[in-house]
Amino acid sequence: MTTQLDFNTMREIFARFHAREPEPRGELEHVNAYTLLVAVALSAQATDKGVNRATKALFEIADTPAKMLALGEEGLIEHIRTIGLYRNKARNVIKLSRILEEQYGGEVPSSRAALQALPGVGRKTANVVLNMWFRQPAQAVDTHIFRVGNRTGIAPGRNVDVVERAVEDNVPAEFQLHAHHWLILHGRYTCTARAPRCSLCLINDLCTFEEKTA
Repeated sequence: MTTQLDFNTMREIFARFHAREPEPRGELEHVNAYTLLVAVALSAQATDKGVNRATKALFEIADTPAKMLALGEEGLIEHIRTIGLYRNKARNVIKLSRILEEQYGGEVPSSRAALQALPGVGRKTANVVLNMWFRQPAQAVDTHIFRVGNRTGIAPGRNVDVVERAVEDNVPAEFQLHAHHWLILHGRYTCTARAPRCSLCLINDLCTFEEKTA
């Protein structure tokens, strides 16, 4: 298993990420906390681009829990039919919208426990919402972060929970807020799964990956 990088190396890595892109942003389109929550919930086993295509028209007519409930499950399905597992996701979106409307006055709670209690909302989804909307240093570990964390030595771990703790424990505090976005974007566009673009990598000289590509 890859060895965790030392603190000075970690600081240099994230200083480089920060210098290149000081305010990285997620790629799921949204207009408020509710639409962000829905978009992230819909993105499970789907691409951000695919979700954005489906939600563009949806969020123009249903950007609050009340409007989503008025649209109804079948109306929602018509908008998200191109997304994988759309029926189950539509069911969960309607259920969570009803809970938000009845228990939270239509607002999205800023508590991880409250978010995870919503249908179809797991820890990763909750962490994305907490980070992107409420600006909490929550680390949402997806397949990109899991791969980059283990391949580079930034956050090695046998499962997503261990990798999440490694990011929280080892990334310098001043970089915690944007850490997961830097790592996701790095994994999505540079440190890709099948053919990592090592020759273009910003942290090539600091990474522990032994099979670097030319």
